[in-house]
Amino acid sequence: MTTVSVTTPLDAPAPRLDDEPLDLVFIEGFVGHTIIGIHESELHVTQPLVIDVCAGTPRARACDTDRIGDTIDYGALRLRLQRLMTEHRVQLLEALAEQVAHIALSEFGAHWVRVRIAKPRKFDDVTAVGVQIERRAAPRPTPRAAAMLTVIGAGLVPGSRVGAGE
Repeated sequence: MTTVSVTTPLDAPAPRLDDEPLDLVFIEGFVGHTIIGIHESELHVTQPLVIDVCAGTPRARACDTDRIGDTIDYGALRLRLQRLMTEHRVQLLEALAEQVAHIALSEFGAHWVRVRIAKPRKFDDVTAVGVQIERRAAPRPTPRAAAMLTVIGAGLVPGSRVGAGE
């Protein structure tokens, strides 16, 4: 007998950013009801979706401060997912997963996110169908790089001698 192993987003190791380990905050098994799909039978009645989100930040300050403001608040992320279920206007799970990833990265400050969305019992002969994506935030400039961009943006070239010997 063949055994099928199913890996959830939380089973796989988190990626490392710049060789720095990530602290992970996750929501597993969020169930939301929404209208999504491409078939006529899906466009007029809500259906359940199961969403797993795993979001990482390098060494959350909350480990030291014990303050929720220094990490990703999974309670606030859960509320945001609930709101997304009523607001989104996409048809494909891929597009919805992209929206969830964008929320985790841009609104909650995650550096990396893995999103899995499943339609349970979509077909009689499967437990679920769905998608899983991973995204990374754009690299954040270091303070020195940001200062250098400010100087260049002002029209100055680092190392040039403006006014010297002219």
